Amino acid sequence: MIIEKHNKLRNMKLQPKYILTVALMIIAIASCKKDLIKTNTDPNAVTAQVFDPNNILTTTQLFYTGSTDNAIEVEETEIQGAGCYIQHWASTSGYYFGDKYQLSPGGWGSFFDHAYTYGVKYAVDLYTNTKGKPQYKNLHQISRIMKALIFERITDVYGDVPYFQAGQAYIKSIYFPVYDKQKDIYTDLLKEVSQATDSLDVNADKPIGDQFYNPSTTDDQIGEWKKFGNTLLLRMAMRLTKVDPETAKTYVQKVIGKTMESNADNAILQHGTNDPLTINRIYRGIGEDGAIQLDGQMSEAFIDTLKFHNDPRLPILSYVYPADFQPGDDPSGGSSDSADQYGMPNGHSIGNTPSSIQNYQGHSNPDGFPNDPPYRGSISAYSRPGPIIFNSTAPTLILTYAESELLLADAAKRWGIGGNAVDHYNNGVLAAITMLSAYGDAGTISEGDAQTYLDTNPYIDANGLNMINTQYWIATFFNEYEAWSNYRRTGFPLLKAVTFTGSQSPGAIPRRMEYSTVDKQVNPNNYNKAVAGLSGGDKITSRMWWDTQ
Repeated sequence: MIIEKHNKLRNMKLQPKYILTVALMIIAIASCKKDLIKTNTDPNAVTAQVFDPNNILTTTQLFYTGSTDNAIEVEETEIQGAGCYIQHWASTSGYYFGDKYQLSPGGWGSFFDHAYTYGVKYAVDLYTNTKGKPQYKNLHQISRIMKALIFERITDVYGDVPYFQAGQAYIKSIYFPVYDKQKDIYTDLLKEVSQATDSLDVNADKPIGDQFYNPSTTDDQIGEWKKFGNTLLLRMAMRLTKVDPETAKTYVQKVIGKTMESNADNAILQHGTNDPLTINRIYRGIGEDGAIQLDGQMSEAFIDTLKFHNDPRLPILSYVYPADFQPGDDPSGGSSDSADQYGMPNGHSIGNTPSSIQNYQGHSNPDGFPNDPPYRGSISAYSRPGPIIFNSTAPTLILTYAESELLLADAAKRWGIGGNAVDHYNNGVLAAITMLSAYGDAGTISEGDAQTYLDTNPYIDANGLNMINTQYWIATFFNEYEAWSNYRRTGFPLLKAVTFTGSQSPGAIPRRMEYSTVDKQVNPNNYNKAVAGLSGGDKITSRMWWDTQ
């Protein structure tokens, strides 16, 4: 049943009339995107006053996965930055600044620049142009949820950011938005998602521009959005685990029994064509950027975890490409065999230096993990994301049942609420394995194989939080911001931080990205006030509000 729904979803093509409409919108705003003031105040920009707001929803959802500016912020901030911080990825290349926590003002701020130019702009347009219009009752509530989804990611990456005034230069002539406190942002996010989810009405409109749960392929679109909203509320609440556990528990208890119930509820965005608007953004950012693709390997920590536990996901997620492979080539001739997969150790350069990967002698691992071998003789001998999941039309998993169940397992273990941890853990692990059927037949793992993995790796309560959040780390591969946020919240999985000459955070995994240098120039007064509120200043070592020690 779950696989059947995934097959139905992945065969769906984005409806041509929406693609055409949205493409025209993109063309109309395709001038310089980094000048935030110009972008937000262009009087000739195409807005929801001209187009049906349903089409703005389509645009907003696509832009949540990345911009049409070659998905440069996905390449830089998410993969080369957060993906390496969290040790999903590794590289000897200086482009992958997160591998060794190196200086990268452009990489740190790229997501900030593009998130406001793309996602926030359209989310605010959608919210504004549906408010108070009965014919768009559900579309407006969905706009509130989408807006919160976008801002959750922005504040999780940077901390205090423009929120209440953001995206309102054209609407209210607010050209220099203040940076709001993360505490105030999260308070409003929780309120907005809670109210919006409760206000969804099964008897009202069914937004036809919806690419997460399109009414043409989803039997109960509004019911699915209610589950999505409550699952998002759960994730936001759990972000407060360290700083405000009482508020976290209150919201967790509110959503018990209302979150996603199976993989059939997963929010999945299909990337139907190989063009800048609909292409898979991770593939566009990394896969179509020549040497950037070849320089990005999977981390030794990640591959070791999968390999040691005989994880059936390993041959789907990873692949050793042919030695002479070039981007755009047919990848056949490589290997997906689990025995052939090796991750690259983080923290190494290339060339004649003490930290060079060529000098890597391997090392022994604790807890029964196999020892890691010395340098394999070639960068191409290390695993990279496999072609099953890494291609131009691969779907993006936005929010999943696996995440929901693992978060509920965390809450149950931590506070004894919402059921028992082992049941939620089991549900989450099985869901995380079988949800890969969203990538097609080649990604499908049988329920029997998933159960075998669970039986040989049972939940151990004494090590519960580590096990739960290590599985969350695995389940959020390719959702690097979320994996990094959950690591900072929990401290799991147990990762060994990199020490490297020139590191901006030696011996400690970074806690945030530094702000945009563009906004520092155009909005200096508000930027400076925000920096003054950071302990340690605008540094990747400074902790944000919810990441208290």
